[in-house]
Amino acid sequence: MKPIAITAGDPAGIGPEIIVKAFRDAPELTQGCFVVGDVDTLRRASQALGRPGRLALPVAHLYGVDDVLHMPPRCVPVLQAIGPLDGIVLGEISAQAGRAAGGAVVWAARAALAGEVAAIVTAPLHKESLAAAGFPFPGHTELLQAEAAAHLGCTITEMPVRMMLANDELRTVLVSIHMSLRQAILAVTPENVLATIRIAHRALGAALGRAPRIGVAGLNPHAGEGGLFGSEELEIIAPAIARARADGLDVHGPYAPDTVFMRARATTSKPAELDVVIAMYHDQGLIPVKYLGVEKGVNVTLGLPLVRTSPDHGTAFDIAGQGVADASSLVEAIRMARSLATENAGFPRH
Repeated sequence: MKPIAITAGDPAGIGPEIIVKAFRDAPELTQGCFVVGDVDTLRRASQALGRPGRLALPVAHLYGVDDVLHMPPRCVPVLQAIGPLDGIVLGEISAQAGRAAGGAVVWAARAALAGEVAAIVTAPLHKESLAAAGFPFPGHTELLQAEAAAHLGCTITEMPVRMMLANDELRTVLVSIHMSLRQAILAVTPENVLATIRIAHRALGAALGRAPRIGVAGLNPHAGEGGLFGSEELEIIAPAIARARADGLDVHGPYAPDTVFMRARATTSKPAELDVVIAMYHDQGLIPVKYLGVEKGVNVTLGLPLVRTSPDHGTAFDIAGQGVADASSLVEAIRMARSLATENAGFPRH
């Protein structure tokens, strides 16, 4: 398989140190992966994690993607695809850090779209730093969407993407992503709900090898209680579900948002009734997944002509550089990226 690119994330956050930890603690999984970022930043992160009895992991400077195939285990290969960094302060927002983080994502996206890498895994970036650097996107998902649309010569609206959060117990796909709650409510339209159902069906169907069982959450408490607490379920969500069912999709709802996730959660005592929940907005879907354990969660972007995963947490400026950040979610993101890239599940090149 072609290499997997891991973008270094915001250099002022925990991205560099969790990347080093992933290469240190999961050498078999990270073999064939490389980092897109600043060599010196990764070297400092590795040296900071070294301690008596445990040497710092060596950081290798790559000069091309193919070099990663010749790297020995237990080292961190880094491709300097961005300009050198100077004066980055851990835990502080800066345009320089935003340019570095965003530039690494752009490079990795273009490499994936050109077929040079099998998948990309993105370490956390800081949205304020990204904005300070002049990127007109609120986060990874929208930036990758724009890159894919430009590569394929289509508009952003012709490249609908969705965020899926997943762990070993639960999956949820979001109708809207990074916007205010007021805007998110306005984004609950029949077209957006139906598009989300279809994207989830296509991607998960390829991954599971069968039609996924999809549950759709309502927007209002108790899914509107027959119109007593809101009419969106009756006028918007239910019609979208009916259209999807008419196309043969295994989709049901709308269910009360406070109970639907219980139906979709797999535990040791019982299997899940649903394979995925369609959530109407960001926090409705992310809170239950993160409550089950941020260290287990993985973010997957659906609808792109490339494989992209990321850990289910942010830059954690408050603990950056302390060596205490947990790399478990990043390790799981690498594992999922490798699995999806191997299967080419749900990510056909348009």
